[in-house]
Amino acid sequence: MTQLLDPPTATSPAKTTTRWRPTPERTSLIILLTLTAAAYLWTLSESGYANQYYSAAAQAGGESWKAWFFGALDASSSITVDKPPASLWVMGLSVRLFGLSSWSILVPQALMGVGTVGLVFAIVKKVAPWQAAVAAGALTALTPAAALMFRFNNPDALLLLLLVGAGFSTLKAIETGKGRWMVLAGVLLGFGFLTKMLQAFLIIPAMAVVYLIAGKGSFGRRMTHGIACFVAMVASAGWYIAIVELIPESWRPYIDGSTGNSLLELTLGYNGVGRLNGGDYGGLGNAGFSSAAGILRLFQGVSGGMVSWLLPAALLLLVTGLVALRKSPRTDLTRAALMLSGATMLVTGLVFSFMEGIYHDYYVVALAPWIAITAVVGAAVLWRSMWRDRDSLFARITLAVAMAGSAVWGWVLLGQSGEQPYDALRWPVLIIGLGVAAAFVFADRLTRRAAAAVLAAAAVTVGLGPAAYAIQTIGTAHTGSIVTAGPYEGGGMGGMGGGRPGGAGGGPGPQAQNGTPPTGQMPQTPGGGLPDGMPGGTRGGGMMGGGNVDEELAEAVSTNAGNYTWVAATIGSQTAAGLQLETGEAVMAIGGFNGTSNSITLEQFQEYVANGEIHYFIAGGGMGGMGARGGNSDETSSASQISAWVEENFTQTTIGSSTVYDLTEGAA
Repeated sequence: MTQLLDPPTATSPAKTTTRWRPTPERTSLIILLTLTAAAYLWTLSESGYANQYYSAAAQAGGESWKAWFFGALDASSSITVDKPPASLWVMGLSVRLFGLSSWSILVPQALMGVGTVGLVFAIVKKVAPWQAAVAAGALTALTPAAALMFRFNNPDALLLLLLVGAGFSTLKAIETGKGRWMVLAGVLLGFGFLTKMLQAFLIIPAMAVVYLIAGKGSFGRRMTHGIACFVAMVASAGWYIAIVELIPESWRPYIDGSTGNSLLELTLGYNGVGRLNGGDYGGLGNAGFSSAAGILRLFQGVSGGMVSWLLPAALLLLVTGLVALRKSPRTDLTRAALMLSGATMLVTGLVFSFMEGIYHDYYVVALAPWIAITAVVGAAVLWRSMWRDRDSLFARITLAVAMAGSAVWGWVLLGQSGEQPYDALRWPVLIIGLGVAAAFVFADRLTRRAAAAVLAAAAVTVGLGPAAYAIQTIGTAHTGSIVTAGPYEGGGMGGMGGGRPGGAGGGPGPQAQNGTPPTGQMPQTPGGGLPDGMPGGTRGGGMMGGGNVDEELAEAVSTNAGNYTWVAATIGSQTAAGLQLETGEAVMAIGGFNGTSNSITLEQFQEYVANGEIHYFIAGGGMGGMGARGGNSDETSSASQISAWVEENFTQTTIGSSTVYDLTEGAA
């Protein structure tokens, strides 16, 4: 029975031929990756441009190398997005090669998902049988949050691929004792920083501790490799920071999310301390985007259904697996893998649970591979221990409790939606899961085939719930800035928007029979923004989704576009992004993502207008109504000053349903 359980050993005979031959392991891996690709590519274009904010930046990068390098929102490089540009580099190159389309934006994300699943397989295969590696890869792919974010164009897809790659490199360094693998891990972390800044560093405590404990050679050698990893990380991220900080501000776009036009400030403020303590970096705090901070955040509301299906079992199996491996050698790779995945899961989960700044439910995708690896490796350790010591009551009881707990927790999560077929599925999950748990208690009496059947039943049962949510997620178009996975929409704004069709390229959103928006959907301005003073949040276009653009407006701003640096200016990146994607022309986003950044002064704007570089000013816009002169706007902000100046000095007109000012016709 142990041959189903034991990982390959270092003493296995080396292959003497390079001829590729199909084996059950290789065939299973090919099937796993093929099915993952098929699932993630299925009806992918129905989401249109998904998050228009990043799609507009990818479009800009496909037209301008300067915009591509800095991650600017528009091809004329007035302002960047509020994240570093690594994920935009991938999408921008795709747009440049294949043209702007939903496929060129989203296919790279799906392929990153396939790569991540492959790396999860490779990690588990180092310490467990290939069947367990397939299970871990499949559980990762079927995590609802993964099914969402690997079909979406937020930076999370690339970040997860890089972090799992860094974890694999760390284990490879422990296995081989070669420092170059730690250098590679550092490079991947550096580019992870250029993808989503400090979130990439949540894996560092686990990597450092595990390598210092389990790495081969003397402690000094391990420290040297660790330092090399750190230097590689700093170099692979620092080159870009140095360029952005040293280049004159007049030569590059404004860094959105910062108050001082600084990438370092963006790192430490809005995307750093502000995310943890909810400080006034961008003025939003958590803004009710999700459930309140606390130890149960990942188990309740939308976040619970997106990622927590195996989290209770993973926590139990982490502890009991390490207990079972307590007598292993210091360099034991299985224990190192369990420690690495478990510590990363714990650190990431605790940070997400207690961060008081902006938190979105889709962040939990960062936990998906680590939960799957921890649960599967922990279970394999106990199963192996049980069969090597058939009197191991500890292993049998632990596996039974983990299975029963997963069945009960799946029953709870499936019941949250209150919809069919999830209500119907919850009882089979519970009943079969409890039956498998009972079989684990008496596993020492099972035959080989019966034991294999129990393992298969366990894998299928724990995968049914997340698979059902993942299938629903794959079959649903997602647009906007805040998206969620699965049918459950309860709790905070995290459950609003993004999870339903709508937005540019995504088809019309749901409408009531009388033509009014459905409950929870706010009307949008034809220019893509929300009416002044209206709170953000739509189901049709997704929270802050940009919305559909009035065709008459798009035609007007496209006229003689080559005569202008920006065909239009408006408050807020979301409105600008929608209009830019519709017209293919550069649109200036005054105030950045939330419309409150002082990205351009009134004097600078007046100079652009005097030089004839901006054609139209489109009123309204902003993020959630917080744009110029909106309910929560700061009347001293540059966006408010610019809006007031335009209103006072130019003639108001209406194009389609939008209020527009032609800035080339002179003052009123």
